[in-house]
Amino acid sequence: MKKSTLFDIILPVMVGPSSSHTAGAVRLGLLARHIYKTEPKKVIFTLYNSYAHTGTGHGTDKGLLAGILGLGVDDRRIKDIFNSSISKNVDYSFNYEDNFRRHPNSVDIEIDGDKKMFISGDSVGAGNILITQINEFKVSLSGNYDTIIIVYKDKPGMVSAVTKMLQDENVNIASLDCDRNAKGQDASMIICIDSPLNSTVISDIENIKDVYFVTYVEKLGI
Repeated sequence: MKKSTLFDIILPVMVGPSSSHTAGAVRLGLLARHIYKTEPKKVIFTLYNSYAHTGTGHGTDKGLLAGILGLGVDDRRIKDIFNSSISKNVDYSFNYEDNFRRHPNSVDIEIDGDKKMFISGDSVGAGNILITQINEFKVSLSGNYDTIIIVYKDKPGMVSAVTKMLQDENVNIASLDCDRNAKGQDASMIICIDSPLNSTVISDIENIKDVYFVTYVEKLGI
């Protein structure tokens, strides 16, 4: 008779022995994939602190890779992700570091493909996560809301131009966070909304003068 493992016992809620180290890792990888939008060709994961020291035993590395490849927390393929056929499509590696300034369960994800992107995030407990950085911009993105991510030139009227478009669509804003490199330089806007957004609104935002990048990230299902 096959011996049961923690991976099997917790199914189908999630695959893995730890909500923070396994389910949280899957959700971090999956949200990073949703932000990146296209298939990654190369991914470098840098795990910090507790993630670095106990992540291998708890399946953190498997969870991160599974998420970036598009698997959910209840997918049985996570257990053997390193030997799966889908993992052969991406060049991946793991680094392990200590940094007392970082959250105990923290990771940097460097993605390369049709573009390069740097994403940092934390697993904050009970499977909940927080993306804290996208490229050079500080963000606060949990994956619990549909979210619009915008990079643009910092100048007066940009926030009101975007929020007016959402108002016209009767879309309620749950939260809005802005960051910038310096006055008049590149800036970011992270808008969490309470309802799905019509794709034409994203096109309209892209057409605003001095908007460089727009992506729409649907909330994680679990």
